[in-house]
Amino acid sequence: MLTVSKLARSFGLSRSTVLYYESIGLLKPTLRTGSNYRAYSAEDRERLRQICAYREAGLKLDDIRVLLDRRDTDASNVLKRRLLELDEEIAALREHQRAILKLLNVDESQWRTEVITKDKWVSIMRGAGFNDDDMHRWHKQFEKSAPEEHQEFLEFLHIPKDEIVKIREWSRG
Repeated sequence: MLTVSKLARSFGLSRSTVLYYESIGLLKPTLRTGSNYRAYSAEDRERLRQICAYREAGLKLDDIRVLLDRRDTDASNVLKRRLLELDEEIAALREHQRAILKLLNVDESQWRTEVITKDKWVSIMRGAGFNDDDMHRWHKQFEKSAPEEHQEFLEFLHIPKDEIVKIREWSRG
């Protein structure tokens, strides 16, 4: 048997989250001790694991309750519906992006390319504690493990083609 705090910690949740799930009837302790403490069983722990998995997938608490309380419910239908909802949310967010880009007078095809440059990337790497030797090792590993992606990344940073050739050559050597 687990206390509410131990159960919550085992899933990286706050105690109040588990208590909230109890207050809405999503999770119930198996029993109360003589001192009126909540005691959760292995089955309760499994139910909370399922709740967390469904929450991670973005399901609403009401949908989770339906899936857990009505075993005859087809989970795939609920999950497919959530996928459709996510598609709609993503489309709406894309529209928000377009509207903001329009307000900024920025071409949609160019806005991402303006976000990061070679200089900004080098600054980030230096800020993370990388020196020139560390960055060379990073490039060598990138070239070795994913040469095509390395090329794409260097192009993404708008590095001139002749410089990309040099970087990739010393990365291989």
